[in-house]
Amino acid sequence: MPVPLALSVPALAAGLAYLNAKTGFWYDVGLLRGTFRALIRERYRESKDRCSSFYVLEEYATNTSSRDRLFILFEDKSWSFAQVYEMALKYGNWLKTKYGIKPKDVVAMDLQNSDHFVFICFGLWAIGATPAYINYNLAGQPLIHCVRTAQSVLMLVDPEVAERVDDSVREQLGGLRIELLTDELKAEVSAGEAVRPPDSVRSGRLSRDLAILIYTSGTTGLPKAAIVSWSKLALSGSFAGGWLRTKPSDVFYTCMPLYHSSATLLGMSHCLEAGATFAIGKKFSTKTFWKEARQHKATMVQYVGETCRYLLAAPPEIDAVTGENLDRKHSIQVAFGNGLRPDIWEKFRERFGIENIAEFYGATEGFLAMWNLSRGDFSSGAIGRFGLLYWLFVRSMLIIVARDPETDAPARDLTTGFCRQVKSGDVGEMLLALPTDVTKSFQGYYNNPQATNSKIIRDVLKKGDGYFRTGDLVSLDSEGRVYFHDRIGDTFRWKSENVATTEVGEAMATHPAVGEANVYGVQLPNHDGRAGCAALTLAANERPDSALLQSLAQHARSKLPKYAVPIFLRVGKGTTVAVTGTNKQQKHQLRTQGVDPALVGDDELFWLEDNKTYVRFGKREWDRLNAGQVKL
Repeated sequence: MPVPLALSVPALAAGLAYLNAKTGFWYDVGLLRGTFRALIRERYRESKDRCSSFYVLEEYATNTSSRDRLFILFEDKSWSFAQVYEMALKYGNWLKTKYGIKPKDVVAMDLQNSDHFVFICFGLWAIGATPAYINYNLAGQPLIHCVRTAQSVLMLVDPEVAERVDDSVREQLGGLRIELLTDELKAEVSAGEAVRPPDSVRSGRLSRDLAILIYTSGTTGLPKAAIVSWSKLALSGSFAGGWLRTKPSDVFYTCMPLYHSSATLLGMSHCLEAGATFAIGKKFSTKTFWKEARQHKATMVQYVGETCRYLLAAPPEIDAVTGENLDRKHSIQVAFGNGLRPDIWEKFRERFGIENIAEFYGATEGFLAMWNLSRGDFSSGAIGRFGLLYWLFVRSMLIIVARDPETDAPARDLTTGFCRQVKSGDVGEMLLALPTDVTKSFQGYYNNPQATNSKIIRDVLKKGDGYFRTGDLVSLDSEGRVYFHDRIGDTFRWKSENVATTEVGEAMATHPAVGEANVYGVQLPNHDGRAGCAALTLAANERPDSALLQSLAQHARSKLPKYAVPIFLRVGKGTTVAVTGTNKQQKHQLRTQGVDPALVGDDELFWLEDNKTYVRFGKREWDRLNAGQVKL
């Protein structure tokens, strides 16, 4: 007997909804849409000898339907695709005629965020040259190292950071031409001729060839120059646009530094590939973030690291005339970035009324990223998410292996010598499979083969295979959600137990008096392993009095196993000092200083007494530790 249509349609819909929930089918469609679109574009451009992103800008700038569309917004200035293209040609001509820049020359850009940052980048690509993005906070030896590593023939410096390029830096850089990008120089460029160089200066480039040098943060040593290829630029930007369904009418706002891959690959290149508008903030500030996002009518905003925590900690912005709370007065539909912590994920979404959180995971020097478009609490806190279909696509590229806590390397089976993959839900180091020709996927670091080789591990699951070491401890659950746990080297051993700094930090940060927590392990005299220390920034008007110190101890005990409760607290500016330009926490300097009162400056130190409360820790207590009079 036929089933009535009125009954069969709802039944079919319910069945499809169930299958979608179990397999993540429609979620995977979005991932695959972005992936295939990106791969097709990359292959097509290489076949046409058009790998350079310069040609994408040129296409938009010369097409009558898009030439007048806004591409760049900065402060009160706006630039269409055609205007950006014209300025790129002017900069290219200026760099070529005034400084003799030739194809494949490298020019160091020691510049803050601005519209001219983008013009110079495209100007260099126009003449076949390569930009090296310098972190403008660097000075002294790290700055010298970055410029030398790139073998730069010219360095352009923002006048506002010129004091870091002092006489000592200039002397050690020898005969390198260093120019301040003053308003006068910008005017000189603007008055110049917009000459399009012939295709021959850009010809012969392959997708794998160098497009930009972007440096790692150098948390445990000098920064390393990661090779960003044309392929990575195109794939990252095209994927993001396809995944998020970015439209030409969208406005993507970022105040993350352009010298970092997040702002360049997933901001600038994303907007370029989608034909959308790229709105740039000079630098991050809780006072200007939402104002600029509203000013530019942003539909997407970018975050990195602790950005969202800082925005949550800031008081609501109130309209001076109407008294209206402006937290939700914006056009933002997506917050896109990496490093949004699970403990504030839903709080951020709720307070600012942003429906979609698009979290990604990836490394500048890496070749495979993970993505999590979260519209509810199902995948909140995850750095990546796979449905059944997409997992079949990537399962051969990604594994999670057990870690040896003594060496911080992947654990090896004593019989076979191979690594062991962890079970679903267990924590291990994520490794990414490399092809036989490693350079096809992982190009590593410029002029640094030793650092490049250190990221590769061989004979993992079988003889002769090769994997890229991410250095990150993650877990993958049965629902296809990937969670970040810690960086290798950040997890420490105490009382024969592994302590994950991120988990302790998130627990401490849930105390209402704590604004931010940066947790790390410190070596102590006459003790094995490392003791936990939490560097805290307290919320406004909070002081470390006896009541608060006792409350912090009780809170830690209620949230954490006994061995993970921090033995020490460091209260003051330690957390704010140990932050990168992209709001990511650093631990190296804090670990090096440890809990020696002579090394922590004006910060206050406390330690746990009888597992009940924190009390002041000073030179007398440090001397007792050194004399072996205390056993923790």
